[in-house]
Amino acid sequence: MATTTSTPAGGTSARVRVQRFGTFLSNMIMPNIPALIAWGLLTALFIDVGWLPNADLATMVGPTIHYLLPILIAATGGRMVHGDRGAVVGAFAVMGAIAGSDLLIANFNADALAAWVADGNDAADYSSLGQVHMFIGAMILGPLAAWVMKRLDAIWDGKVKPGFEMLVNMFSAGIVAFVMAIVGFWVVAPVVNEIMEVLGNGVETLVDNNLLPLTSLIIEPAKVFFLNNAINHGVLTPLGLTEAAETGQSVLFLLEANPGPGLGLLLAISFFGKGIAKATAPGAAIIQFFGGIHEIYFPYVLMKPKLILAMIAGGMTGVAVNVAFDVGLRAPAAPGSIFAVYAQTARGSFLGVTLAVIASAAVTFAVAAVLLRFDKSGDEGDLAAATAQMEANKGKKSSVASALTGATTATAATTATTTREIRNIVFACDAGMGSSAMGASVLRKKIQDAGHSEVTVVNKAIANLDDSYDLVVSHQDLTDRARQKTPSAEHVSVDNFMASPRYDEIVERVRDTNRT
Repeated sequence: MATTTSTPAGGTSARVRVQRFGTFLSNMIMPNIPALIAWGLLTALFIDVGWLPNADLATMVGPTIHYLLPILIAATGGRMVHGDRGAVVGAFAVMGAIAGSDLLIANFNADALAAWVADGNDAADYSSLGQVHMFIGAMILGPLAAWVMKRLDAIWDGKVKPGFEMLVNMFSAGIVAFVMAIVGFWVVAPVVNEIMEVLGNGVETLVDNNLLPLTSLIIEPAKVFFLNNAINHGVLTPLGLTEAAETGQSVLFLLEANPGPGLGLLLAISFFGKGIAKATAPGAAIIQFFGGIHEIYFPYVLMKPKLILAMIAGGMTGVAVNVAFDVGLRAPAAPGSIFAVYAQTARGSFLGVTLAVIASAAVTFAVAAVLLRFDKSGDEGDLAAATAQMEANKGKKSSVASALTGATTATAATTATTTREIRNIVFACDAGMGSSAMGASVLRKKIQDAGHSEVTVVNKAIANLDDSYDLVVSHQDLTDRARQKTPSAEHVSVDNFMASPRYDEIVERVRDTNRT
């Protein structure tokens, strides 16, 4: 039977802190993925090397990545901290960083050009330094400006004379936005420029020395322990977008999103595994490869930790093929589905990307097959227990893994029983997508089959909850956080988003209270 673990009171492990940081970064990036996709389509179609070159429409490409996308990210980060007021001051603050960065680069180019000419070189041969796009600056200034606004609002909350509330609210937000923009101009812009230069030089060094495949030594284990968000969204996405703006594509978008290694692992278990793992692996492979939910293979690795060697080998192979064919994506592929990867693949990169997916899957399959065939344990392991371990690592429940293991463990009961009608149900988790979305779809179908079309079932990130829901479903480790956001709602704690017996109880609850 699966078990759950919790962090001891009074302390938080370094891993959990990194996970939370990664989740925070992810929550700033993920809501804006549609805008990144739209920008990717613009570049894929209308730049001079695109599918349908159009100089007029291509004029949207530069302003979108340089201004719109950082402002959207800063606004999202600000809203996470302090609602709409945080979003406004965060969005304005990042303009200071953008302008400060542009001025620094312009001054640097002017000085460098003068030195270049003074050395007897032709000015036409000088290669100017490109723009730095303020994605990291947005991730810093958006939440920071919102936090300052929140602290100031708390100081004069309830102390403003009647009739002056709007005046104070408007001018205080405007002043904070102004001050934080100055901070962005003079402080954040130089720091971010230096960070981007260091990171860019690091990636260039790895590429020039054919060492980029070594990143799989970090990325593949990080994925299993849910540390990938800090790496992917905190470093790879900003660097990838900067590279894509300059060259039209970036291989960095493929370092984590390649679905090949996960496919290879699950196929190997399908052929050479045992017991429930072998029975469930084919279904998991479909969800992972076509649905892009990579977390579904994590329990299989945790069940037999040595399989991480297969994941690393496959990941390194995929990166090596991508580098060898000089391929990349126009924008991030989210989720990591083969469909999303192809949708963002740059023109001329389809062959290399396809070969990388196939090669990484094949190598992972081969290594995993050897490890499984020569495994002397005599038991494929307890997939349910591995799922529980995965959830302990993540700090929340994985619905997709639970769906395949079929494990049913003890769950906390509904926190309260009331007689009010239930019209709005929300599934809450850290990111608000993927696992909770699948859990919400299961309950939604059960409620619809019971004839209660008046009930809505949605999924959201805990950070985005408001106190407007009748019932909140969350993993038992997250219920306390969800209750803080929705104190008036009824809460149901589960440990299995896909197969919880609590769902039938919720349907009965709806049937007993809703009279329509």
